[in-house]
Amino acid sequence: METKIVEERVEIRMLAGVSDAIFFRPDGAGTWPGVIHLTDIGGIRAVQSQMAGRLAAEGYAVLMPNVFFRTARPPVIDNAARASEELRMKRIAELSAGLPPEAMEEDADAYANFLESHKIVSKGAMGVVGYCFAGAMAMRTAAARPGTIVAAASFHGGRLCTDAPTSPHLSLPRINARLYFGHAVNDRSMPQEAIEKLNHALESWGGKYESEIYEGAYHSWTVPDSPVFNQPQAERAFRRLRELLEETLH
Repeated sequence: METKIVEERVEIRMLAGVSDAIFFRPDGAGTWPGVIHLTDIGGIRAVQSQMAGRLAAEGYAVLMPNVFFRTARPPVIDNAARASEELRMKRIAELSAGLPPEAMEEDADAYANFLESHKIVSKGAMGVVGYCFAGAMAMRTAAARPGTIVAAASFHGGRLCTDAPTSPHLSLPRINARLYFGHAVNDRSMPQEAIEKLNHALESWGGKYESEIYEGAYHSWTVPDSPVFNQPQAERAFRRLRELLEETLH
């Protein structure tokens, strides 16, 4: 029998204002482990709701916040920007600039607090998953709440390991979570040399992790409205996420 999901629009008080969000959970009595679902650069939209709702159907209370609340409410990329490459790139730059590393960690704390305070969320360990742009935010969320976040996954995350002093991989010493990285092939935002450098950093870190490349899957392959959506590899990614959460949150 298919699990019925409750989908509730909520607002979260943040240090920088109010973040709109959607909260998904199985219908019925009980409590559920909390998971933060961080969208790609396209923000909250129908396909991301489908992805978060599918995860909730596995038995989780899933919070999907508008990570770009400082800049816009959904749709964060409108039809005009989608139709023009120039406008789309300009909009992506605006959204990215509105969410620097320190803001990511500040917001992560508020999202975790929301889940902790909700009566239907199980006490204790939580997980986080980020897609594309938000892969880095998933890492920073785990770093911001090392006593809470025990599982963090990134799928086709970009710029996870760079030479910048704010590179996400530099947050590894503060992370106390099991990590999973699913990389795309030929990804300009995470090329082979960056993957290798990240893997070396993960090995030196010493925590439990997996980092693998999905052959034939290009950047944003997990998202159904992506032009490079790869259903078989998207299903594999979902299985790996489900396994990670089952083994850490139950």
